[in-house]
Amino acid sequence: MTILEICCYGVDCAVAAQQAGADRVELCASPREGGLTPSAGMLETVRREVTIDVHPIVRPRGGDFCYTAREFEAMKSDVAMMRELGFPGLVIGMLDEDGHIDHARMRQIMMLCNGMAVTFHRAFDLCHSPKRALKELTSLGIARILTSGQQQSAENGIAMLRELNQLSTGPIIMAGAGVRVSNLQKFLDTGIKEVHSSASRLVPSPMRYRKAGVSMCSEAETDEFSRYCVDSDVVEAMKSVMQMNPDRGA
Repeated sequence: MTILEICCYGVDCAVAAQQAGADRVELCASPREGGLTPSAGMLETVRREVTIDVHPIVRPRGGDFCYTAREFEAMKSDVAMMRELGFPGLVIGMLDEDGHIDHARMRQIMMLCNGMAVTFHRAFDLCHSPKRALKELTSLGIARILTSGQQQSAENGIAMLRELNQLSTGPIIMAGAGVRVSNLQKFLDTGIKEVHSSASRLVPSPMRYRKAGVSMCSEAETDEFSRYCVDSDVVEAMKSVMQMNPDRGA
């Protein structure tokens, strides 16, 4: 059966995803940045509260995936901490100035992971040559690649996803970016073995007092009294669709 990974931006979301039947959690901070490295406190709490596999992301900042030497040192420290905390896998990705896999640094990461399952994230969707990248990531021993098929959404990139899935002799191709109940069947029909979804809904803040005219964000349109959280009903619905397709992705 196809594996459902849920992207979670906090401990409560990870617990909700687990209770709703998710197979795995990708743990992140900072949804507006597209996912950054979770804090030590979040990592420790999730290890206590969640029993399904949790793979934290290692991403020190938003923006591109070409990192400075200092940023790379910080990433290596985060990887070592996640390994010591006992996480079974993590999510990471690095490119060089020409948009190719940063092979030398990824090799260092794989050595640091010491057997952890490594997902190469959607940096893959910004790489220069996806087929070359697939070969390089295979040689590195990457467990899976999270990708939208180099399109803004995985649904638009489904042809590339199908091709990568057929070509791959190593990494699992995991479809992500806009995967939801309404289009899940399309990915199952391609033979994709794993899908990644936020399965979220907008939740209002419990605060009754709301200070007007002061924002913690430079973006004037940001609503700081609502946030996206995992919707258990959506997770359950996605799992139901998968259970009706038990041989897909086998």
